[in-house]
Amino acid sequence: MKLQIKRLENAKDLPLPKFMTEGSCGMDLYANVEGEVVVNPMEIKLIPTGISISLPIGYEAQIRPRSGLALKNGIALVNSPGTIDSDYRGEIGVILINLGKEPFIIRRGDRIAQMVINKVVIPEIIEAENLDETIRGKDGFGSTGL
Repeated sequence: MKLQIKRLENAKDLPLPKFMTEGSCGMDLYANVEGEVVVNPMEIKLIPTGISISLPIGYEAQIRPRSGLALKNGIALVNSPGTIDSDYRGEIGVILINLGKEPFIIRRGDRIAQMVINKVVIPEIIEAENLDETIRGKDGFGSTGL
């Protein structure tokens, strides 16, 4: 599978997403911001990445938090994971939230999230009057124990 990535005009100086180690499954995404963007505690901001992608049908890109930012600064993604559909061609944006106690500063080129490409199954939707029975049934939200 080949992933086409387009750098937007205002992001030509930023690196393309890349895998930081041989065993990485997520490629880092970079902040396409001018100057500094401050994300205050409990504030949500949309951070542009300066790229758009072209995925084949049957694939998705998941945008996930970076564990180091989460642990050290309380930076998370509001809609984690975010999904980029195969027919979307706009700029990828990352919806960050600062769950930490201090303001967090984002600078141009900072690694702000990671992108993982997954194959997805597109099911045929069939309406049913009844579903098959299971031992668990309708029980949920902790019904199987701690």
